[in-house]
Amino acid sequence: MIKVRSIKRTTVLLTSLTIVMFGFGYALVPLYDVFCEVTGLNGKTGRIYSSEASKLVIDDQRFVTINFDSNINGNLAWKLKADQKFLKVNPGKFYTVTYTVENMINEEIVGQAIPSVSPGIASLYLKKSECFCFRNQVLKPGERKKLIVRFELDKDIPKDVEALTLSYTFFRALKDSKTAT
Repeated sequence: MIKVRSIKRTTVLLTSLTIVMFGFGYALVPLYDVFCEVTGLNGKTGRIYSSEASKLVIDDQRFVTINFDSNINGNLAWKLKADQKFLKVNPGKFYTVTYTVENMINEEIVGQAIPSVSPGIASLYLKKSECFCFRNQVLKPGERKKLIVRFELDKDIPKDVEALTLSYTFFRALKDSKTAT
């Protein structure tokens, strides 16, 4: 009798633990997004809209160097290169840079660019109004495209941030006619 009661108690305990763990795992995605937004970790950048752009104040006494990096995930037969290796920018002013991407095989491919900024704190101050990372990119066989990033570095970026790196990594994406350009 004691063994049966002990087995039932253990079963209830393990079932409860499984449900709690499942719930915690399900809640991790929104918790992670909040954590990244608060701390600036994971290099997620903000997006600025044209109505906000006219309110920007330019700090023409300060320069921050932005290094541009490009990467391709191993299973994507593309080449990606920033057309400029770096740019010295005034916080509060908009800049446009371009990347060149090329499909190296004889098949149409859809790719998705994932941005990253380091140091992580700088991601809170890099605001993009236009970016090829906002939409999937479709490249026909052998096609080459110029991709645009239009951004502003917020004037409130900490004074100790003198340089940052904006990096993009392209991954193969599922083709979706609504998001592909």
